[in-house]
Amino acid sequence: MRRSNLPAELNRFVGRAAEQAALTALLDASRLVTVVGVGGVGKTRLALRAAEEAQKRYGDGVRLAGLAPLRDPGLVEYALVEALGLTDHTLKAPREVLVDHLAERQLLLVVDGFEHLVERCAPLLRELLEQAPGLTVLAVGRRPLRVPGEAVFPLAPLGEADAVTLLAERAAEAGAPALPTGEAAVRELCRRLDGIPLALELAAGRLPLLSVEQLLFRLDDRFRLLTDGVCGALPRHQTLRTAIGWSHELCTPEERLLWARLSVFPGPFDLEAVEYVCGGRELPPERILELLGGLLTQSLLMREDTPAGPAYRMLDTVAAYGAEWLAALGDTERMRRRHRDWYMGLATWCELEWFSPRQPEVAALTETALPHLRAALDLCLELPEEAHLAQHLAGTLWFAWVGCGRLSEGRHWLERSIALESGHEEARLKALWVLGYVAVLQGDGTAAVAALHECRERARSSRNALAEAYATHRLGCLALLTDDMARAEELIGWALDSYRELGELNSNVLMGQVEVAMARAFAGDLEGAVALCRDVREICEERGELWTRAYALYVLAYSAWTRGAYGEARELLTECVLINHTFRDLVGLVLAIELLALVTVSEGDAVEAAVLQGATVPVWHTVGIRLFGSEAFDGPRALCAQRAEEALGAEAYGAAFREGEGLSAAETVERALAAGRPPAIGGPVEPSAPRPFRTGRSAAVPGTRKPAGSPTGKGGEAAG
Repeated sequence: MRRSNLPAELNRFVGRAAEQAALTALLDASRLVTVVGVGGVGKTRLALRAAEEAQKRYGDGVRLAGLAPLRDPGLVEYALVEALGLTDHTLKAPREVLVDHLAERQLLLVVDGFEHLVERCAPLLRELLEQAPGLTVLAVGRRPLRVPGEAVFPLAPLGEADAVTLLAERAAEAGAPALPTGEAAVRELCRRLDGIPLALELAAGRLPLLSVEQLLFRLDDRFRLLTDGVCGALPRHQTLRTAIGWSHELCTPEERLLWARLSVFPGPFDLEAVEYVCGGRELPPERILELLGGLLTQSLLMREDTPAGPAYRMLDTVAAYGAEWLAALGDTERMRRRHRDWYMGLATWCELEWFSPRQPEVAALTETALPHLRAALDLCLELPEEAHLAQHLAGTLWFAWVGCGRLSEGRHWLERSIALESGHEEARLKALWVLGYVAVLQGDGTAAVAALHECRERARSSRNALAEAYATHRLGCLALLTDDMARAEELIGWALDSYRELGELNSNVLMGQVEVAMARAFAGDLEGAVALCRDVREICEERGELWTRAYALYVLAYSAWTRGAYGEARELLTECVLINHTFRDLVGLVLAIELLALVTVSEGDAVEAAVLQGATVPVWHTVGIRLFGSEAFDGPRALCAQRAEEALGAEAYGAAFREGEGLSAAETVERALAAGRPPAIGGPVEPSAPRPFRTGRSAAVPGTRKPAGSPTGKGGEAAG
């Protein structure tokens, strides 16, 4: 995990030297500091600056959790888990995961935009601070948390000198002529805007078109309208609102309409999303780019870098103003539905492209789109008549829950959607088998069996052969993890036959072959296991698929180790570790490191083997029951421990093991990769025709069926 996930500054930080020093000193004296102030006063910017400056004092770094996009208070814990970069496959509640992770860490957690969720945030942060003595929280919002021990840091607007400097610098960035900073009109504009940074930046965005005197005249008109002739200064929150409203009036009608419609985006968005969601008769899609540029020039939008590339974002205060206008137009629900429809389409595309060379791109895109996907799920669950869409979307995102390390959040959405009776059997069946799959990987056999049996019976009743195949497949996976190898091969083999008959070929189908190979390998049929996994590896290379490929490499590495081909085994496992780390797949990662430790001791380095074994312990804590309680999966670990302890003696083995336990997940991966040269991930793959594959029970399966992923389409990547 990186020491910090703080965003890079896009322009120069102006002023606030005294405030920054005071805030930094307060962080030394208090474990909970809350920066409060009116919207637009610069709370977040100052807090991030102070956090960046202070991070060297925290051994485990600084992490930022932005809560402003959340609508559901129940997602606060998941947002913190995401911000901390955690992957948890257990049945533990996310709050317990947070406590366990933070208990012995020295970390600064920045929590931004909590005010609408304070009833959930305050007790959570209090518990984390009580249970984690090395934790410091820097909160940012418009009100205090009112938690014992909280030090409140009220942030005032900029003083005149800093306000003038900020206005001049931002105006220059916008392309305005140099401001005469000593002139009375410039100082008067800063004074009328109360030194509020956002208001100043909005004004700066207009200075390429209007003079300072013209801005003052227009601003005075709005102040007179609001005060209605009453003497006295406006409150600062009203000053900002006035500045935003004044900026709104200076926009063209098209810009104002786009501003209102953009308010439905709870996180970063790209041009294609805006064209679909906001475009229409009044806003032709071909005009969107120019209009976005206009809003960007006026500081109403920001550009930021995301895991999926550059994107736009609207500041919360500006978005709130736009949301009011959207409501006044009576268009909020329609825009929310269009937003939901776009991100349902995006999820469908991502599911299809998961079985392609674009897997890493899909993982990054899903991470960036997470606030939008949550909003889409929320909307579907709000509307009883759209429960089937919630079930479809929660099921479609199986790759995000299973392949990208979000099992706990996935189960949250799947269970909520299945609790509703949608009347759409196909959507419910998909959500059921995905829920069963998630529960299998969490080690919750009871919930898994309940969901998968219901799915299989309902699929039979509705004659949905594909859903029945997926449910049977995952029951076979459960058998594999509970050491019933014969039953696993029978169930998964039946599912593979069904996939072949239905023309289904995707990551889950190939994973079924790998699971049959594992069952055969553990039963002693290494030749049969290798044949299956070589076949899977070739198909993955042709299709550019990485996630399933990693599991095939694990089986091939196990076979290489048994033959004494330790160099080959290490090379295979190096690639396996890198792929699993890329996708945050801790199950695959920890299995690969356990086997790598066995390879290492077999090569004669018992100390390093013991270190690697120790390093898997904290990873297993997040995966769940060690090796799922399976004696078969535990075989490499047990043999490695025996050989390493025999070579080193109990005391030296224990010391090396404890050294490994102290490694972070990132350090563990770095150590595991140190002996090999990792291959490139996500590079170009030459397209080729789909290739037949062999199951453990039958002949070739043509992979010619292209899945469809719409709510009304049949099939798809892991359809049902």
